[in-house]
Parts: sequence; structure tokens; C-alpha cells
Amino acid sequence: MHYRRVTNASLPFVLLACLGCLVLCSAFLAPASASSSTNIQQQQQQPSASPSPTPKDEEILPNEDIIRTETNLTNIFFSAEDRNKRYISTLKQEDIRVLEDGQPQQIFTFQQNTDLPLSLAILIDTSRSEERTLPDEKSAARDFLEIVLRANKDEAAIVSFTGEVTLEQGFTGSLDRLRRAIDRVEFVPPSGYIGGGIVVPTTPPISGSNQVLAGATAIWDAVWATSSELLMDSAEHTRRAIILLTDGDDTISQVKMQDAIERAEKADALVYSIGIGDRYSFGVNEGALHKISDKTGGRAYFPHNERELKEAFAQIQRDLRERYLVAYSPKNQARDGSYRRIQIEIVRPELQKELKLNYRQGYFAKSPEANNPKPPAKRQ
Repeated sequence: MHYRRVTNASLPFVLLACLGCLVLCSAFLAPASASSSTNIQQQQQQPSASPSPTPKDEEILPNEDIIRTETNLTNIFFSAEDRNKRYISTLKQEDIRVLEDGQPQQIFTFQQNTDLPLSLAILIDTSRSEERTLPDEKSAARDFLEIVLRANKDEAAIVSFTGEVTLEQGFTGSLDRLRRAIDRVEFVPPSGYIGGGIVVPTTPPISGSNQVLAGATAIWDAVWATSSELLMDSAEHTRRAIILLTDGDDTISQVKMQDAIERAEKADALVYSIGIGDRYSFGVNEGALHKISDKTGGRAYFPHNERELKEAFAQIQRDLRERYLVAYSPKNQARDGSYRRIQIEIVRPELQKELKLNYRQGYFAKSPEANNPKPPAKRQ
């Protein structure tokens, strides 16, 4: 990912170094007179440069669908909806039970509508399949952020991708920065592109990897990189989510879909997929987008027009806000980094056929070793 950040964090240290050199030179050159000593003393008493305040959009906000802290509790967020896809907010602790690897767990905490800060990464496919729909995607993303983000609480990042992944804007709570980042996102035509999804050979051929990447789509690389390099370093104690706008047709990723799913799980990130693109020329891979969303506890949406696209963003907003929190202490206390499968079941028989629960299907236990992920080797 290409980071586009400008920081003045090093400026105070430069000022301090210059001031130190000034004082040192004065000490060597000054004569042993009372007036000189006074001058040196005055120089030494000058106030040192203090670090500049952290910019507002770099503030650390006060995390997640599964939160693992230094305690032994594992926290799970889930939502419930009826057959008409209406959110249900009347469940009680006695209405559910939690299983980890098939073993019932004792619930310590059950809360409704947990109001955690949000860390959202919006991933926008800019390959040729998105040429016609990209303007609507950008407009809906802007509207979504303006409604969802709360001042001094939530943060978001913007990532675009074709065959390579570009960080347009790192995590910030500034709507102005996010709007400008979305405005910068543009359709990237490959070499020989004449419009309507048609690419013709060029004579002589245009060489260089940039043209190859511009004509490709690396969805799983984008999810992997965002989870590993962005969300893993986002603010603590936030609910993390990826909103993925793409047609689901990956053509060049170095990592497999399962690799991307596991990285999102380890980052405790939901993946909300919005399957969109030129359906007439390219189609939408609904199966792939359903899989990555279901595995990570998010949802997949497949809008056919601008109205349905905005409705998808509205449902994502509700799903992020209207969730239950369940906390339990796992019976398996091993810190071995293994994957633990989670099930949340409805206990009351009259509700079992009426309600659907949406939650992450598992998590990775903590490991004593530091987790420094490396991308799998590129497939030949």
C-alpha cells in the first residue's frame, strides 16, 4: 500500500538539537568573566522547544466484533433480525447460548446496543468493471460517512485498488479529509482501453507493470493489506469494519481469498461487501462476496441502482450500531494461536425459526509470539 501522509512530528526534535548545539558552543567559547557567565546562564535558561500538538485527525480514539483483552474474557457482537429483515432488540440473555468448539460457555455479560467507536475502512474497486458505477459509489460513500461518523469518536480510511492497493487517506475523524480522498478516487483505464469495457491490443505494445496492474483487480490483496497494515494499527477499543465495493471478480491477487478472510478475522474486522459493477459486461461474483462477508460476520449486498446502493449503506449503518454484546471466559485457556469456532444459538423454540443471528464464526486465540504477518508467496 502507498501511504500518503505528511507529518511534522520530527520538527521539535530538530529544534531541540539546534538549541543543544548553540548552548554547547557558547560553553566552549565564553571567557571566564562574570558577564560571559551571565550570558551563558541566560542562554541555558531559554525555554526548550515543546512537541507540537497531535493533529486532530491523528488523535487516538478511545475496540470490535470479537475483543480479546488482557483479561480471560472473549467478547462477541451479534445482531438479530426476523424474516422481514427487521432488527430485533428485545432478546435477553436467557434466550441464547454460546458454544466455542462445540462446548457451552458461561456468559458473564449480555448488553444491548453497545455504543463503541467505529474504525471503518472503505475499499473502492477502480478497475474497468466499475467505470459506469464509480460516480454513484463515491456519492453513496460520502453520504454514508457524513451520517455515520461522530465527531471525536469514530474514524475512517479510504483505500482504492486495481491490481495494486493505494491508501488514499489513513484513519481520520475529519470529514473534509475523507471527502477529498473520495474525490481523488478515479477510474483507472488499462492500456488499449477504448470504453465500454473493451480493450484492444496496442501497436507497439505498451510495456511496464503499471499498465498490467491497471487492467487487473486484486480484491483479496486489498482486504489482506487493509487488515494487516491498517486495521491492526487502528485505535484500540473500536468496532472495526471493511466496506468493500467491487464486482467480486479477482484476477491477480497474490493471496487467496482464505488468506484475506483469516487476516480480517485476526484484525477483528467485519467485511461488508457491496457487489456492484457493470453487470452487463462483467457480472458480479455474488458467491465470493457472500463467503468473505459471512465468514467475518458482515453482510453482502447486491444493489441494482443508486437507490438500492444507498439502502445498502443505510443497512450497514444500522448493523454496526444495533448489536448485542456477549462476554464469556473460554473453557479452553490455551494461548496457542489456534482458531476457535463460535456458535450462538437461540434457546427458545418459538424463536428458532423466526430469527437469524449474524456474528463472526470464530476467532484466533492469543499467542505468546508477536504477530508479524507476511503475505504468502505469489502463486505461479
